[in-house]
Amino acid sequence: MLKQIAPGVTRAAVLRDPTAAAGIGQFGAIQIAAPSLGVEVNPVNVRDAGEIERAIAAFARASNGGLIVPGSALANVHRDLIIALAARHQLPAAYANRVYVTGGGLISYGVDTLDQYRRAAGYVDRILKGEKPADLPVQLPTKFELVINLKTAKALGLTVPQTLLAIADEVIE
Repeated sequence: MLKQIAPGVTRAAVLRDPTAAAGIGQFGAIQIAAPSLGVEVNPVNVRDAGEIERAIAAFARASNGGLIVPGSALANVHRDLIIALAARHQLPAAYANRVYVTGGGLISYGVDTLDQYRRAAGYVDRILKGEKPADLPVQLPTKFELVINLKTAKALGLTVPQTLLAIADEVIE
């Protein structure tokens, strides 16, 4: 979706927490898809605010870059900083959670968190009624949401394709 909203992106920095096991798998999936989109991906391991600032500033020195911020606790802690750096360096960025976009980020596509909470409540209900947690099936997310911030797109000089606007769950103007 980053390539759809910012077709000029040919390089993408993927911010990841090197201590989180999920980060390796997320980067692997991005790495597999990138060549077919004409995008070179660079893993950017970040551990703290200073490292995030240095990494994004260094990446932004070359043209045609964008950011991909998969979901992680570290990214959530530094969410405002990441959004501000993306804006400062004019980097289109795709995020895994809507809170980035409501906070000024460009685009997010990820699990609908409210739906996850609703589904978890069903599990709590089943456990309180006597079912054993070990007997309950593991469920993958089934509902995802696309959120686009048109104000941010305009600030980056991007025109959001009508096809993305048509499928967006929320468009922030």
